[in-house]
Amino acid sequence: MPSQKVNRYGTIRAAGPMTRSTVITQGVKITTVCEACGGILIRDAGQFIDRGRLWWGTEGTCQTCPVAWCEEDSGGVTPEAIRQALLTEHGPARLRLMEPEASRVTVLRVLREVHEQPLAQARAMAEELRTTGLVGTLVEMELIATQLRHRSVAVTVESAPS
Repeated sequence: MPSQKVNRYGTIRAAGPMTRSTVITQGVKITTVCEACGGILIRDAGQFIDRGRLWWGTEGTCQTCPVAWCEEDSGGVTPEAIRQALLTEHGPARLRLMEPEASRVTVLRVLREVHEQPLAQARAMAEELRTTGLVGTLVEMELIATQLRHRSVAVTVESAPS
């Protein structure tokens, strides 16, 4: 049975004999107006890494009427409303290279694999990583960091101070 440290709106890290990697998730609770009845709609939204892929999910429940839903998807792009809510709630995370002379080819390969982007965009991201560091949600930066560490590139992820 894997051990877990759980914080519903922060980070979950699980590791154990059956788990080969750390699971990282970040979530936020968003209160809006229900379009169906005008009541209070509570949305839980977030990002997580599962089996080396970035996933996002959201579920909502109206406190007044029976409106409810759950939505989840994987891939490199999280809806911007969810990203912005996470960044507002938790602050940005910054990914930095520990050794700026790390293999450019390896860094480019990882950025292209994770973000499924053309070489020119990956080059721009790689340059940003080498200079100021990449900025995004904690989950996005941890996904890239995990792939880089797997290829022996030393990196660090700095979270915004609490």
